[in-house]
Formats: sequence, structure tokens, C-alpha cells
Amino acid sequence: MTTSATAHPHGAALLGAVPGTVVLVGAGKMGGALLEGWLGHGLDPRKVVVIEPQPVPIIAALRRRGVRVVAAVPAVEHAAAVVIAVKPQSASEVVPRLAGLVGPTTVVLSIMAGKTLAGLARMLPGGTAIVRAMPNLPASIGRGITVAVGNPALTPPQRDVANRLLAATGTAEWVEDEALLDAVTAVSGSGPAYVFLLAETLAGAAARAGLPADLSARLARATVAGSGELLHRSELDAAALRQNVTSPGGTTAAALAVLMAANGLPQLMEEAVAAATHRAGELAD
Repeated sequence: MTTSATAHPHGAALLGAVPGTVVLVGAGKMGGALLEGWLGHGLDPRKVVVIEPQPVPIIAALRRRGVRVVAAVPAVEHAAAVVIAVKPQSASEVVPRLAGLVGPTTVVLSIMAGKTLAGLARMLPGGTAIVRAMPNLPASIGRGITVAVGNPALTPPQRDVANRLLAATGTAEWVEDEALLDAVTAVSGSGPAYVFLLAETLAGAAARAGLPADLSARLARATVAGSGELLHRSELDAAALRQNVTSPGGTTAAALAVLMAANGLPQLMEEAVAAATHRAGELAD
């Protein structure tokens, strides 16, 4: 199935042209990250409504900038977008209450893990344009990557609005087959945990090799973070960068012989992604 990355303008212009009101349902970690990205990319605070019964102080303080922070579903006509960022287990209670916000041009954008387009459609008015998206944790620092899929009711203008909202926290990719989101969840959604585990185990190995624990932790953190930034900036792919670090017969080659042996890191990663993909499918509804 095909995938695509949608180009978008940068800076304040990214969201300055979004028509109508954007309603954010749930302002926890991911919802809050989206909101911060929107405001930082030019979305007028007066066009934002946040539905959050118990807003943390940083969200509540946005009232001073013009953001409406409310505890219950408000009367909003012709919302440009309704972004659902509540816990998946709250969907059956929360989503049906949002029907009054949905107009003929509204796009409903869900970042709830496991909630399918069909499942969302059953809880919303007929013909609602719906986008299901999977962001990841680096969205909280503007370096996330989100993969999205839309239902047949989604029009190009509605997709553009959804893309702009998602791209405000990093990169937005689109797929045509919703089934691919299980693998997306396993790779980019869960992937930050794999990277953090790498840093954790590298620090532990360094300490067991005789380095002080605090130095081990700093070395591992800086190495993983710096290598990630190099990968981000470089035009070379990961394999080429790995090869550039590896001198024949050197220390890196000795380590990679262990990591890349049978039952080594490549196989473990394949098994890990397969397990996460399978579990994502089990949780979908």
C-alpha cells in the first residue's frame, strides 16, 4: 500500500490559514504537545477551545492568551476540526457527546490508540470526515512523526487541515490502508521506548566495564542523542552511517559482530516489532 508525506509550509504560516474553530478534547501529555505546536505555528489562540475537566496549570494559564478552556462540550458552530486526545477507554463516553460540534466541513481527528475509523464512525453523525492518527512521544519537543489515515468522507481541504494540525509537532505521513497503523504503532509509536532501552542497557554495560555509573549514564545519553541528531541531519541512511563508524578489524567491528550475529539485534528487533504489531491489532476496535 502506498504512503505519502504531505508537504506543508513552515513557521507561523503553517496554521494561520486554518478556518474556523479547533476543538481539542483532552489536554494531557500528547494533547498538550499538539496544542503547544499549534500555538507556536500561528494558530490564533482565540480560535482554540480545549475541553479538559481538570486542566493542569500550564493549560489553564492559556486562558490569558485567549484560549477557551472548558470542562464540558461547548456550543461551537462549524468547528474546523475536533481533535480527540483522550484515553481510548474513555472513547465510548466522550465521543458521542461531540456530535453537536460536527458540521458538514468539520474533520474529526483522533489520536486515540486502537480506535478504528469504523469504530469512531459508529459514535459520530453519518458522513463525518474522520482521520485516525498515531503520533509519538518526540512530538512533545516538536520532533515527532505522525502517521495518519482518513475515511472515504475526507475531502482534500479537510485533509489539509488535519495535516497542518499534525505537522505542527514534527512530520506528518499518510497511508491509504488503515491496517498499516498497527505496524506504525509498533515502529514509531512504541519505538522511543526501544531507543530509551538502548541508552539504558548501554549505560549498564559501560558501568559493568568499569566506568563510574554517573559517567556511564552521561556517555550513553549523549551518544544516543548525538547519533540520533546526526541521523536526523545527514543525507545518508542508517546503514551507511553505521558503516562509516566501522573500521575493518576495529573495536566497532568486534562489537557489531556480536550485535549482528544470529539471534542478535536484527532478529530481536524484528520479533519485538512483530509482537507490538500483533498486540496493536488485538487492541483495535
